[in-house]
Amino acid sequence: MSKICGIFCPNIVPFREDGSIHEDELRRIVNWLIDKGVHGLYPNGSTGEFARLSFEERLRVVEIIADENNGRVPILAGAAENSIELVVRAAKHYADLGVRVVSVTGPYFYKVSPDGVETYFREVARRCPLDILIYNIPQFANEVPVDVVARLASDCPRIVGTKDSSRDMPRFLHTINTLRKVRPDFSLLIGCEEILYPSLMMGGDGGTIASAGVVPEAIVKIYEDFRAGNYDECRRVQLKLLDLIELMLKAGNFPEGFRSGVSLRGFHPGPPRQPISAREQQFLTEMQTRMACLLKDCGFQEAAMQCVQPSVVSMLARLNQRLP
Repeated sequence: MSKICGIFCPNIVPFREDGSIHEDELRRIVNWLIDKGVHGLYPNGSTGEFARLSFEERLRVVEIIADENNGRVPILAGAAENSIELVVRAAKHYADLGVRVVSVTGPYFYKVSPDGVETYFREVARRCPLDILIYNIPQFANEVPVDVVARLASDCPRIVGTKDSSRDMPRFLHTINTLRKVRPDFSLLIGCEEILYPSLMMGGDGGTIASAGVVPEAIVKIYEDFRAGNYDECRRVQLKLLDLIELMLKAGNFPEGFRSGVSLRGFHPGPPRQPISAREQQFLTEMQTRMACLLKDCGFQEAAMQCVQPSVVSMLARLNQRLP
């Protein structure tokens, strides 16, 4: 099969007021992302809050997205489970839906040795009916060391790539340098939007970029301009997006900043799965206003109506505090 490359969007999951998955809105998001040019979809990524969904809900998210996608772009589906049995069960279900590859983290919650992590992936690769992308995110799961990735790539044809969300550019460079010697066809994706362009310059193949769910036009532009050799434009857009990315990352409990960004583009994310305090909600409201101004400044006019001066935001926040 073709190499996994380009921009895969780990989209949010919208919810209804009762907390259930808002299927119609999710389908609308899928069509919008494809129309805006993303190269693939990534359900059940961190931005999709897979850890806050039940196993059955995770399966349902992929069912909805695969059905609406209808084969238009490849799907990289998250199958990050703490049990090999559930990883395999999810992968079998996703294979029936036409998913291209599954993303699997190292085991999480319990600390596991590097040998244990390698054994885990070897067993998953032995039993999995789909190709596998190793998802390295040491903030939340056991790290998959570069030498382990290299041995797995050498020995397990089912393991076709890795995505690195460690936020560690030197580590990603070592991964590129090591894996290109071991297996030239291995896909090397970045999971941090702030370093998308630098990672492409150093030989990366693309990324799973949360910001692509908010500004897909800009993220896809970086990738396409890079492929066309328009490096000055890549640099300009990458730097232009940094303030927006920082705001979305810091605006309350992740991924609430990205969910707010999606709402500014005209969608309805619904209530959060993780309850937020009144103070967090006030902060998120102020951050959303700042995000609206940044989006307006980047040319996304649907956000202009929510761009107001900070003094007005503060006044409204104080007013809300006085209301019963």
